[in-house]
Amino acid sequence: MNTFFLGIVIFLIVLAIFDLVVGVSNDAVNFLNSAIGAKVAKFKTILVIAAIGVFAGAALSNGMMDVARHGIMTPMYFSFYDVMCVFLAVMVTDVILLDIFNTLGMPTSTTVSMVFELLGGAFAIALLKIIGGATAADGTLLTLGDLLNTEKALSVILGIFLSVGIAFVLGTLVQWIARLVFTFTYRVNGKTTDASGNMGGLTSSSLKIGIFAGIAVTSIIWFLLINGLKNSTLMTPELKETVNQNTWYIICGGIVLFSVLMTVLSALRLPVLKFVVLLGTFALAMAFAGNDLVNFVGVPLTGLEAYRDYTVNGGGNSDGFMMTSLMESAKTPMLYLVLAGVVMVLSLVFSKKAQGVVKTSVDLSRRDEGDEMFGSSGVARVLVRSTTKFAGRVASIIPAPVGKWIDSRFNPDASILEEGAAFDHIRASVNLVLAGLLVAVGTSLKLPLSTTYVTFMVAMGASLADRAWSRESAVFRITGVLSVIGGWFITAGAAFIMCYLITNLMFFGKFVAMLIAVVVAVTLLIRSNIAYSKKKSSERANDVIFRKLLREPDENLRWELLCKHVSVSEDLHLRFVAETYEEVTDAFFREEYRRLKRAALEIEEERNDLKRERRREIVGLRKVNPILAMERNTWYFLVTNSVEQMIYCLKRINDPCREHVGNSFLPAEGNYVTSFRNYRGEILRLFHRAQEFLASGNAAVAGAVRADAMTLQASLSAYRKTIIDDIQRGQLNIETMTVFLLIVQESQELLSALRHMMRGMVKFQE
Repeated sequence: MNTFFLGIVIFLIVLAIFDLVVGVSNDAVNFLNSAIGAKVAKFKTILVIAAIGVFAGAALSNGMMDVARHGIMTPMYFSFYDVMCVFLAVMVTDVILLDIFNTLGMPTSTTVSMVFELLGGAFAIALLKIIGGATAADGTLLTLGDLLNTEKALSVILGIFLSVGIAFVLGTLVQWIARLVFTFTYRVNGKTTDASGNMGGLTSSSLKIGIFAGIAVTSIIWFLLINGLKNSTLMTPELKETVNQNTWYIICGGIVLFSVLMTVLSALRLPVLKFVVLLGTFALAMAFAGNDLVNFVGVPLTGLEAYRDYTVNGGGNSDGFMMTSLMESAKTPMLYLVLAGVVMVLSLVFSKKAQGVVKTSVDLSRRDEGDEMFGSSGVARVLVRSTTKFAGRVASIIPAPVGKWIDSRFNPDASILEEGAAFDHIRASVNLVLAGLLVAVGTSLKLPLSTTYVTFMVAMGASLADRAWSRESAVFRITGVLSVIGGWFITAGAAFIMCYLITNLMFFGKFVAMLIAVVVAVTLLIRSNIAYSKKKSSERANDVIFRKLLREPDENLRWELLCKHVSVSEDLHLRFVAETYEEVTDAFFREEYRRLKRAALEIEEERNDLKRERRREIVGLRKVNPILAMERNTWYFLVTNSVEQMIYCLKRINDPCREHVGNSFLPAEGNYVTSFRNYRGEILRLFHRAQEFLASGNAAVAGAVRADAMTLQASLSAYRKTIIDDIQRGQLNIETMTVFLLIVQESQELLSALRHMMRGMVKFQE
């Protein structure tokens, strides 16, 4: 028995290591997005600074989160077996949830997931105890209030609502004020961000940047003092008391001291703003590791301590031995903290998922147009329309000179960003400083603000204030923000429900259920990682081309990249159309309903991909020579509309085929199927030749494809007339041949769309 529990503890520790990896992948967005988005340094440099902060925070953390011991449940009323059921369910649920979110590239909260998992697991055991009539030592019946501490969960929920709203509003307000002061053109480090090369006055520029940096550095240091080091071994009770008693002296003195120092450094043309952003990155990374490390290792290490207590004092009675020892706080050995820090640093450096999550946050807050990761939603469209109307009314009230002056401060086209940057150093500094301050204030008010919530919402508010959300992109950005926020709330509900169910399963299923849960968790993790690897390896080649197009300064090279992007995109779409056309018709002839059902989902996904590619390429057209863009856009839209028509042809073929096969109607007769397959082979060969044209750009190949497609259309028309004649003579099943006739008709439409596409591509690339 003890051996089995030891195996569970070992598994918890193994999952803790994986949880560290997954957790860092998820929370890397908190401290990396601002520095990466502003391109303040090379990616490796930013990673090194963040890694140092992570390691320092992990090593200085006390490492044991009391919420895992007695923050949610009252362990004196829980047996060792109860506790092991809860802890194993928490870890299995946590790793699966976080890995799913990271695979989707969506940031979530490790704090919320852990708290609600513990609440779900403890709630399951508490209900069972209440139903079983469990009593306290004095014989009184235990209530839910005795068994659970719901205050922690409620405070987390309160923190969610407060942090989301307040962070977004303050991010918008502070960034708006900062932009009024600095505009997009300012002198920094002896250089200028002005596209025309105008330099601001050295004294005024240095003074503004110095004061701004002084406030920022003071805020970051204060954030480190009361949040990053609040639970570290360096923060003694005496030092805490000193800091609390001299709060305003420390803050005011720091602002004055650092403002003077930063002004002098700015006048000496040193990279003050880069220093602020990198210092903020270090501070957030350190606070993250110091405070959130326990989200990953608190439960497994508590389980280890519970096992040690049980083996020494339990006497082999896992159901009767109560975990009174967990009512006390504990300290984690330094060795565990150092090892955890090493795992977190390695995860940060090598995790591809971390880069994917950072990309989500940076893409939603970037200044320019680009690849929109999210579609539009009804709520987002309503918000955009309402906000636009409200902004128009406010603008009509503001005096014209004031409005004109404000507009002059928000002219991003007058500035130059670092190559590949999503926003400038001013916004990056605001993101980090304000996020740090909000978390610090929340900590001082004993509100458990999540660094994930705060940093993300500050970034979104700052990007909105910077007018980075244009009319063309606002609905997509808002949809993305709503999706991410929704993901956070879904985390809480999913964590509670999933852990509740798994805990019940383990409690009643005993060791067999525990073993099954372990196997299922490992299997799901392996499948999830394989799926993520496939997703990354199948990343479209035109993703890389599009990123190059956005960064390319030469208009001629932009046009070449745009043509290449269009060719690659259409090649992928043609390949999909050909493969799906063959698959759908084969599935109809062979009466394979599942293939038809799967094809319906694939067709819809391809239609969404086409919309995304078309938006990308429209952005590309805006970046080439305007005259050239005007000449070629008609042919471009002929190409994309033709591809869209092909996809709708597939849908019009698949839907009736799926209904026909789903209803188990009679299949098509063999001689008609054989004849059609000959025609289909010719159609597929034409599609392959069209792909050869896209690869070579040879107009003669395109002309031959168009001519052969027209000839094949005529043959299909004659074949269609034969089918109609046979139907009229009453020799065939009408339901079956109606669907078959539709396939032939849509095949003609496919060829027509292919001809138009070939014509458009030739004209577009001339």
